[in-house]
Amino acid sequence: MTRECAVLLPGVCAALADPRQPGLDDTCLEKLLDWFRSLTWFDPTAELVQDNPCLAELLTSVLALPDPSPSILSFTLQLAGILASSESRFQHLQQEKLLGRLFGWEGPRGSAAWEDASVRSAWLKGVHSMLHHLPALHCLCSTGGMDVIFTLQGDPSLFVASAASQLLVHMLTFSLESETSKALSTKDCDWPACAQMIVKHIKESLQSSSASHIEQSLKLLSSLFGSCFGSCYAAWTEVLWLDIAKQIESFLLEETVQAQPLLANLLLKVARSPVFCGTEGSFWALVTSALEHLTPVQAGPLAVGLLKLCKCPQDVRIQAMTVLLQPLDCILRAASQPLECAGLLDESVSDPATVESLLSSKTSCAGLLCQTLAHLEKLLSLKHLRVDLPCVSLLHSLMTILQFCNGFLSPTSPLGSTISRNLINCFRVQKSALDVLAALSEKKDCDTLIGSLFDVLLAYLQSPNTSPTVLKKTFQATSKWMVHLQELSSSRSQRQQTEKILEDVFVVLQKRLCSPCWEVRDSSLEFLTAMVKGLKDQKEFRQCLLSSEVLRLTENLLEDPESYVRASAVTAVGHLAPITCFAPESPVTGSQYNKESIVAKLQEILSTDSEGFPRRAVISIFTKWLREGCTGQLEDTEQFVSRVIQTVEHDLDWEVRLGGLELVEVFCSQTICQLSQCPYAPVSSAVTSSTPQKELLQVFCRAKLFGFLFGSLCDCDKPVGQRACDVLVGLRGHFYPMSTLENPQEIEDSPAGRGIAWLQRTLRQGSLAQNFPMDGDVGVDFQDPESMMLALGAIDLLELHDELNKSSDHVEESPQSLLQDILAAVGTIEDNEVDCY
Repeated sequence: MTRECAVLLPGVCAALADPRQPGLDDTCLEKLLDWFRSLTWFDPTAELVQDNPCLAELLTSVLALPDPSPSILSFTLQLAGILASSESRFQHLQQEKLLGRLFGWEGPRGSAAWEDASVRSAWLKGVHSMLHHLPALHCLCSTGGMDVIFTLQGDPSLFVASAASQLLVHMLTFSLESETSKALSTKDCDWPACAQMIVKHIKESLQSSSASHIEQSLKLLSSLFGSCFGSCYAAWTEVLWLDIAKQIESFLLEETVQAQPLLANLLLKVARSPVFCGTEGSFWALVTSALEHLTPVQAGPLAVGLLKLCKCPQDVRIQAMTVLLQPLDCILRAASQPLECAGLLDESVSDPATVESLLSSKTSCAGLLCQTLAHLEKLLSLKHLRVDLPCVSLLHSLMTILQFCNGFLSPTSPLGSTISRNLINCFRVQKSALDVLAALSEKKDCDTLIGSLFDVLLAYLQSPNTSPTVLKKTFQATSKWMVHLQELSSSRSQRQQTEKILEDVFVVLQKRLCSPCWEVRDSSLEFLTAMVKGLKDQKEFRQCLLSSEVLRLTENLLEDPESYVRASAVTAVGHLAPITCFAPESPVTGSQYNKESIVAKLQEILSTDSEGFPRRAVISIFTKWLREGCTGQLEDTEQFVSRVIQTVEHDLDWEVRLGGLELVEVFCSQTICQLSQCPYAPVSSAVTSSTPQKELLQVFCRAKLFGFLFGSLCDCDKPVGQRACDVLVGLRGHFYPMSTLENPQEIEDSPAGRGIAWLQRTLRQGSLAQNFPMDGDVGVDFQDPESMMLALGAIDLLELHDELNKSSDHVEESPQSLLQDILAAVGTIEDNEVDCY
């Protein structure tokens, strides 16, 4: 603690304990606790409480208050726990008889203040902070504190109940870590004293007739096995599991037990423990029983969790996959005539009638399918799935669900008719099915259903009943499957199929680009961009594109009244440009889609559009073009970059200005590569003054880069200044590779040097100087190569870099400032003494 803080602390403690003072903001109290945590973390000695007796006086004063406010009492409990976190400070506070009065029965536990949930929560937090040494643990166990924690497990406040559960996990783990010194057996007496109390409480609760007690213990066990206890204390984990396994098994078989939904989570946490790595043993038999007896909704999360485990036995893994696929199998069978489709599964894990019942119910059908589809999407995203998915049957089932949802399939079976009525126009299920459909495009064995699949997708794209959100998902799935279509072997029949699909897609796209709904126009443009990214090298795609009205319609949408659509149109036009007007032999040369026309339109949007989204899209596209070499030879690129940065440097949107700096960075990198002798390495000091270096500086000055970069250092939005500084530091590293920087003292006598000195002083003012002049009136010519060479070498850019990267609250949130603010809030110091923020 600094001397300044030590001087202020007594006044703060006195103010906190004074009931006449107005209540302090909770944020200030939390920051004060954070400060004490940092003080005690590095110093376990008792000096903090010995050298600052005002801390003990604060605890005593709050205890003496007849009716302390809940916020001050909560603060005091947490502070006491933090101070008592080391054994030496704990003993000191024990001698003062403070801890018993705070955490024992004579403290808040026995007063009206205990009715406030924040006080109960603070009591638990204080105990948790204190329990980092054995004397605190023994003290709590011997003074009835354990019973309080057990009771708070069932607190009506979820925050309090959760804190109690976390505290018990910490206590059990700490007890084993600190008190275990002998070999293990399965007898209770071999648990250390504190751990034995917790284990006994768990077992008694599991055997009680109270559903809430059972639920609390199952939640506690889940937290315990999910913590470091389950992975670091393998032997104890096995002992505990053997003690409770029979009881857990009985819950699975008792369908009336309300705690069943918690069992899946508990079993999954236990399965992740290293203890159960082997394929033998009763545990996996219990998991198998759970997959059979839990309802499909309860078993789903357990099944998908097991499939993600690398050590799960193969037979259990197959069973888990069967549980997930069972609802889709039921859908497939319900939609087909007898024996027409084999379904997904050869046999079921649980009674198929249960799944049929859920799918027949309007209230549960969509929920079960959405959960199942979400789990399957997660599995399809895994790189290594240790069980084979029946992808063809799965794809068939997804297509069936989508046809049920839009009414394009009329099943003959009674179950199929019921499911179809439940799913008609169900947007939730449509979106989930389309997500899984898109994920399946990565699989290689679904090619036989390609034609039928695109029939389903095109039906959704064409239907006026498809909602905008479902249409967006359909576009995303379609673009992924079209990329997959391109990857298939190019037989004559497949090429013809691809051409037909492309023609149908472009007919739909033209219609959707003219939709009165802006969300549909926006999704259509995003779909077009995705297709260009994935199919731009495909001959059939380019032919369909250039023979359609899509190019004209897309360019028209650059003037759409909705800013999101204009931004998407900019992005689409930007990705189309390499095909339409930047190619060496553009297929549309001489038409309205020429390079000059497109660039001029985008530059107009950049300089005149009233919304930020289209302008951000333009600067992003310009940077993309520059990276890909679409802007021509160096002279053309130089003029292009110069025009762009002169536009964006005055833009009110900081993201546009940041995009301009990214453009400059790419331009600098490319120009250095083109003009330097060694493209990818800094030049040596021997060639620092060579012609390529002078030419580089001349190019950068003609493009007016330096004025933009130095001006951006003073931008009021910090990310802009940081990026500008990064670019300048990179340039200095190129022009001064061996740290041969200029001496500011030697250059200050020259006119240019005086200007550079002014620039250094101005930059140190930061954003206060954001409108500093750049016309040379102050002696800085940002377009003079020699002056800019001096500026790069003389200005301390690394110091500026450090300043820009400092947190904005590095001064205001210092402990001294915090203490001053607290004193100011209670009116004990003058306004001019405080560093308020």
